Amino acid sequence: MADSDYSQKDFIGEQVKHEDVVTITRVRSDRVFYRQFIRDPNQAKTSGHPRWYGDKFDLKDDQTWTEPDEVHYVPFTTKKGRQLTVTISGWKQMLMRGTKNYKMNNHPFTLLQIVVRDQERNSIWKPMWLIVIGSRRDELSLVDCYQCYRQRYDMEHLFRFGKQRLLMTSYLTPDVHHEENWFKLTLLSYVNLWAARKLAVVLPRDWEQYLKTNKSIKITPSLVQRDFSRIITTLGTFAKFPKRRGFSSGRIKGYKKAPRTRHDVIKKGSKKSTENLKAP
Repeated sequence: MADSDYSQKDFIGEQVKHEDVVTITRVRSDRVFYRQFIRDPNQAKTSGHPRWYGDKFDLKDDQTWTEPDEVHYVPFTTKKGRQLTVTISGWKQMLMRGTKNYKMNNHPFTLLQIVVRDQERNSIWKPMWLIVIGSRRDELSLVDCYQCYRQRYDMEHLFRFGKQRLLMTSYLTPDVHHEENWFKLTLLSYVNLWAARKLAVVLPRDWEQYLKTNKSIKITPSLVQRDFSRIITTLGTFAKFPKRRGFSSGRIKGYKKAPRTRHDVIKKGSKKSTENLKAP
């Protein structure tokens, strides 16, 4: 799942190379897509380049929309008891324009429109558009795709909390393998906070008076981390005390470590000064 910044062909074109990956991204409401052109088998072939794209599908112009291939209605109730209905419309075999490096005409996708309505059938928010692309996308229903994308907001919280509290991006190393191992450690630490949520005690700061009076406060990862030092002392450890196994010989005399591979320095292009843009 990703936001609209990742709905471009340079990102999606790399994801479709993996057979078992289905990508769900949000798209802006001003994008233009096309129906996949299907030639009539009885029609005679013409000379020239074969046609790839069919009718235009402009997201901001409902006159270009065709009837959706599937429509699902999902009722749900908000925390305040408000009854709403989610209308999920899906168009299959859609295409986006490609480039020389990314032949997007070979990778059709399913386009979803999400509309939330109240009991009077009035639209609550602006319609949301999603792209579902991948060779195994048909194994997911429209409702599954919508529910999967809703989990993106939980993932965003994980990334924010991991960067601010778990040092997710603080480990700097030129070795990609070491960086991946560090990222896995931060995920394991987040899982430990989730597993210890029922053992945590709320420890409010001096300025957090609302935590002292509210007995039904939701235990967040930040509150669990605040009390985690006490939790691990009560659990104990199965680790044994270290024993000396001799003295390390260290590096052999005369050993020289191979230097790291040097890469070219990538510099961002400087912005053109406004003086050069002025007319003479």
